[in-house]
Amino acid sequence: MNEKSGTAPEGHSDRDSTASFSKSYRPDEIHAVAAEDAPTSPEHGIPLNERPSIPRASEDLRRTASNVLAQVASRITTRTWREPPPPPDGGLKAWTQVAMGFFILFSTWGYANSFGAYQTYYEQTLPESPSTISWIGGIQIFLTLTVGVVSGRLLDAGYFIPTFIVGMITQVIGIFLMSISTKYWQLFLTQGVLSGIGAGIYFTPSISLVNTYFDKRRGLAVGLATTGNSVGGIVYPLIVRALIPKLGFAWTTRVIGFLTLGLLAFALAFMRPRLPPRKSGPIIDLGAFKDLNYTGFLTSCFFVYWANYYTFYYIGSYGVKALNLPYSSASILVVIINGVGLPFRILVPMIADRIGNLNVIVPVSILWAIVSFTWLAVDDIAGYYAFTVVYGIFAASFQCLFPSTVSRITLRLDTIGTRLGMAFGVSAVASLTGPPIGGAIQTASGGGFQAPQIWAATVTLVAALLFTTLRIHMGGLNLKSKC
Repeated sequence: MNEKSGTAPEGHSDRDSTASFSKSYRPDEIHAVAAEDAPTSPEHGIPLNERPSIPRASEDLRRTASNVLAQVASRITTRTWREPPPPPDGGLKAWTQVAMGFFILFSTWGYANSFGAYQTYYEQTLPESPSTISWIGGIQIFLTLTVGVVSGRLLDAGYFIPTFIVGMITQVIGIFLMSISTKYWQLFLTQGVLSGIGAGIYFTPSISLVNTYFDKRRGLAVGLATTGNSVGGIVYPLIVRALIPKLGFAWTTRVIGFLTLGLLAFALAFMRPRLPPRKSGPIIDLGAFKDLNYTGFLTSCFFVYWANYYTFYYIGSYGVKALNLPYSSASILVVIINGVGLPFRILVPMIADRIGNLNVIVPVSILWAIVSFTWLAVDDIAGYYAFTVVYGIFAASFQCLFPSTVSRITLRLDTIGTRLGMAFGVSAVASLTGPPIGGAIQTASGGGFQAPQIWAATVTLVAALLFTTLRIHMGGLNLKSKC
């Protein structure tokens, strides 16, 4: 400023003067100059801008409290957060997670899918109808899937290890309590409810964790992990078949309990999450159902699982009642339907990684529906074994693609736990109600299998048509479109 006239020199504006002032002094010097120029109190000679202001302090406190509450609320409601790092898509640590995923699938779905061996045994030892007995296996699968709606979000939030420990302990306790159960309600609570809750707590976070390590080879990785489903579906029924006549039901179940405990403890030692915790975001992302691809896929899967578990649970029972097979031979059918799909759980995902998951699911589901109708034509033991083999192949081919397909249509890797948990929850309703509905249809038709066979095959056909519609919606009629 010009000291004589008090005006700015020609060619300079007040804005230029302000800029010059801010460049000439550091922030602390500006504060000192402002303090020197500030008006003072006539009574105390203290600059007025340094005098304490109670209203201003109160306002600052109010703003601080408001900011804290806003941050807490954002933990629950916000839907935007930093993008996670890309997956390594390989490496020792990534493939170690796949190996541990094998033991997880072995201990959850291998055990659950072997219920057909228990179904046949319980029908011979419990005074209950087949439909009533199947509720034990139905509630076990239902809880294994629905608990994942909550536990899947715990992976995203960074609580994988404590979640896994709680689930492992709960499932093993359920199995050991099952060993001392002799009545239907006791088996329902231990084998059905408690074991199902325990498996549900750790299953969804574990399979979601495997997905986060892969991108281009995600289908292969998850497919390799799901081979544990087939191997467990072989081992558990063989244990039941071989040991119950020798050791009895109680000690056979304890052997299964110790086996499950050892496998899960081994998996716990090596499984570790890759992504940083995502503390914010809802537990259940209802907005995901606005995604037509996601909703369409889950609707199609509902019909698939509705029929699938009826066949898995009653495969042995049909052999005993319709073909007069002894229990030992009928339980082998449970082993076959679970184990025959083992190589396809590797081959099918490799193809899906190259051409797209839905491009594989559509033909698999159509052929699966055709095979389901052929059950009506089976009237001898050789034909039944052939049906069991082919049905098991198509069931495995679809099941191994379910988790990776949900991941493919999920845009962010750090929401996989939440979305996969929701997907399992929808499928759980079908898995819970399918076997009892089939059993009730069987009872209503005088104990014959024809009516429930037609129901199961028709439901599978509906699923195939829905998958085809979804494929056309996503990729059009272009067969080269990868989706």
